[in-house]
Amino acid sequence: MRFDFDTPAVRRGTDSAKWDIGENELPMWVADMDFKTAPCVELAVMERAAHGIFGYNTFPTAAWQRAYTDWWRIRHGFDMKKEWLAFVMGVIPAVSSSIRALSEKGDKVVILTPNYSSFFHLIEGNGRVSAEVPMLLSRDENGLRYDIDWDALEAALSDPASKLMIFCNPQNPTGKIWERETMARIGEMCRKYGVIVLSDEIHSDIAAPGHKVTPFAAVNETNLALTATYLAPTKAFNIMSLRTAAVCVADPDLRGKITGSFGDIAGTNVFSAPAAIAAFSEEGGAWLDELNAYIRANKDRTAEFLKAELPELEAVGPSDATYLMWIHTGKIAENSEDFQKKLRADTGLYVCPGVWYRGDGEQFIRFNAAAPRVLLDDALERLKTGVRIYKAGK
Repeated sequence: MRFDFDTPAVRRGTDSAKWDIGENELPMWVADMDFKTAPCVELAVMERAAHGIFGYNTFPTAAWQRAYTDWWRIRHGFDMKKEWLAFVMGVIPAVSSSIRALSEKGDKVVILTPNYSSFFHLIEGNGRVSAEVPMLLSRDENGLRYDIDWDALEAALSDPASKLMIFCNPQNPTGKIWERETMARIGEMCRKYGVIVLSDEIHSDIAAPGHKVTPFAAVNETNLALTATYLAPTKAFNIMSLRTAAVCVADPDLRGKITGSFGDIAGTNVFSAPAAIAAFSEEGGAWLDELNAYIRANKDRTAEFLKAELPELEAVGPSDATYLMWIHTGKIAENSEDFQKKLRADTGLYVCPGVWYRGDGEQFIRFNAAAPRVLLDDALERLKTGVRIYKAGK
């Protein structure tokens, strides 16, 4: 491999939200990788910093637009136009602003559960109602999996109070890559009932070798017309604090409503565009390919460890995207938050309790596998110890 993902970086004492924890604790919770970013991104930031002047900055240039359009065409088969793009400081503030622009207080926002916890805060914090549609958990020859409850989804979308649907592609917390047919069916339902889709695709570049995430808007013309897509290099290149993201909206009327609401969140800093341009380059792509292979190996290693050492736990699949794993704990714990708290207290392993993600999350924990292998192996041994202690105390 050209790039080093095995050597742990020292993150304590660096104002890291992930690592601002107890001395003997090991964080495998928030979606923040324990890998340095791609060397080309680091170099771009350092070169810009060397200029020494950090005054007011212009909005991203044609080079920034070209980096996005080229990357999504080549990587994801999405032929977006530069006019469709708007720069924003982050996906979360952009989704929040879009909710306010496209709905009124008391309106409903449809969302499949379990789902990324911040979305519920955005919906409800803006005075809207989370119309939660639990996915169906089942078992096939490959193990546990989720599928959409189509009757429940149509019932939610057909409610006249439902104005928006937040779609997480690939799915967080499960790592599921949605099939084109599934997204086409959702898009047709949304067209039928006049629901706009806000598609979060911030994890779309983290996909196992041999797999590709298709943007929701790229499925067909129907989806393209009713979708706002939220994009960023931040998760894949571990540069969240650089505050660089984009919103892509093909329909001009919809784009005008959304971008007109951005205000201050449309600002940029001097590192935002150079970092994104470097990430979405040939060198950035080479680094990403190796990262994705490493993450795939980590997720496989974790699943195999569970089967061999912790058969009481089971990872939901297929989890071919993101570096997150959704692990079923229902056989040993009635409430995942109680288990998570005891696991942290007894072993120092810090994971996310599934209740944060609603749906049937009380039976799950979310585990972040994006770490050097020595840290991953430490985490798995702590998990094993924690399960033993938890079972002994029941």
